[in-house]
Amino acid sequence: MSEAAATLSGPVEEIDIRELDDIIENQFGNDKENLIMILQAIQRRYNYLPRPALTYLAPKIGVPFSKIYGVATFYATFSLEPRGRNIISICLGTACHVRGGERIRERITDSLKIKDGETTPDGRFTLESVRCIGCCSLGPVIKINEDMHGRIGTDEVEKVLNQYE
Repeated sequence: MSEAAATLSGPVEEIDIRELDDIIENQFGNDKENLIMILQAIQRRYNYLPRPALTYLAPKIGVPFSKIYGVATFYATFSLEPRGRNIISICLGTACHVRGGERIRERITDSLKIKDGETTPDGRFTLESVRCIGCCSLGPVIKINEDMHGRIGTDEVEKVLNQYE
């Protein structure tokens, strides 16, 4: 297979057909019942769901593109837009809110020069507000990728962000 045949052009990056085949065929046996898990694996690989990957997936598992798109847009965990290498989830649930979660969000937006839902121009961070992370006793809490940072103060935000290159 030539390099040109092995990739599909996406809006941001090339999609490697061999990687997709590994996910779809080897990890999930081309089983349409595994659609959500396949989408999760694709998102783990690309940090979002590239349209060319979804277009390729549809005939591979025998599910119409419209259904795949519907699943991808229904669940908030999926993103159809490129996201940063590091996903910052700022908890704005009640416990975090009353403990200063909004001030933490403001510090992050000021520091990174992005708003909620945006990605830094260098692709380093994406900021997402969430209603609850599930560790209310540690509020205010930010989660960066899978790392929890609890009882964080506004003066600690820069130090925490600098840990993620």
